[in-house]
Amino acid sequence: MWGISIFGLIGIRREKTLYISMWYFIATFLGVAMLYLFNNMAVPTYFVAGMGKWYHSVSMYAGTNDAMVQWWYGHNAVAFVFTVPIIAMIYYFLPKESGQPVFSYKLSLLSFWGLMFVYLWAGGHHLLYSTVPDWVQTMGSIFSVILILPSWGSAINMLLTMKGQWGQLKENPLIKFMIFASTFYMLSTLEGPIQAIKSVNALAHFTDWIPGHVHDGTLGWVGFMTMAALYHMAPRMYKRELYSKKLMESQFWIQTTGIVMYFSSMWIAGITQGMMWRATDQYGNLAYSFIDTVTVLIPYYALRATGGLLYLIGFFMFAYNLYKTMTVSKAIEREPQNASPMAA
Repeated sequence: MWGISIFGLIGIRREKTLYISMWYFIATFLGVAMLYLFNNMAVPTYFVAGMGKWYHSVSMYAGTNDAMVQWWYGHNAVAFVFTVPIIAMIYYFLPKESGQPVFSYKLSLLSFWGLMFVYLWAGGHHLLYSTVPDWVQTMGSIFSVILILPSWGSAINMLLTMKGQWGQLKENPLIKFMIFASTFYMLSTLEGPIQAIKSVNALAHFTDWIPGHVHDGTLGWVGFMTMAALYHMAPRMYKRELYSKKLMESQFWIQTTGIVMYFSSMWIAGITQGMMWRATDQYGNLAYSFIDTVTVLIPYYALRATGGLLYLIGFFMFAYNLYKTMTVSKAIEREPQNASPMAA
């Protein structure tokens, strides 16, 4: 249904040029569809072997092949659900909110095609030191490191869109959300390729550093950008000012503090875990038991829980602000051209 909406819009458009956000949304639709279909390919046992019910089937993949397909799917599901559509959103909402044109349309296209060609082949870095062929592991590592270029291309394009207009960060919390989202995106897309290097992965794999990497992307990049987009749309949908700028500012700093506490504690916990798991005594025996590592990490888990709580509190503030915007905020007569009107 979403695909029909997208391609129907393209079919009836009056503007010949497709804005870069549409390129990313098309890629989201095609990418998710392709991933889902290929990952779930199955063999109907009744028709192939004459066994079982007519509707019974088994996966087309097994063993090492299954692992490679699963991580081709898993890594790119993140790409086409949490990365590609959010880039589409920031390419639309940041220029709309700031009133500034995108810094470089050519850079946005180069970053798009770079992301499409490179991201699809990086999933092998989840299978380092496994039974998959060594060349698949090496390819996953190499393409992961190359992935820094298109990822940072998009993020830097967004930051440079605000060139000469950085004063808007003081005046408009929505711009602050979007710029910090881009910053967290840069951080996450540098950290991931570093973890995909074989020597680093040997230390990091199965530790808390891995979910730490995931959460600075999901909480900072996806979360901040999604909330900023909803804040931007609310006055235009409900014809009302945003309820409280002060509440929005407070939400931003509470959630930013929560994110930093969350992922930094998991970085430290993860590296500590990896080093303790690998430590040996003079006889070559493991120096620590598993429960020793758990005990050492308790303070970091407390920090992680506190950071998560702060982020959750900020999200409730966001929901309250939107609810009040929809119900009691001051009405506006015309749709704002760029900066969203908001009460002090």
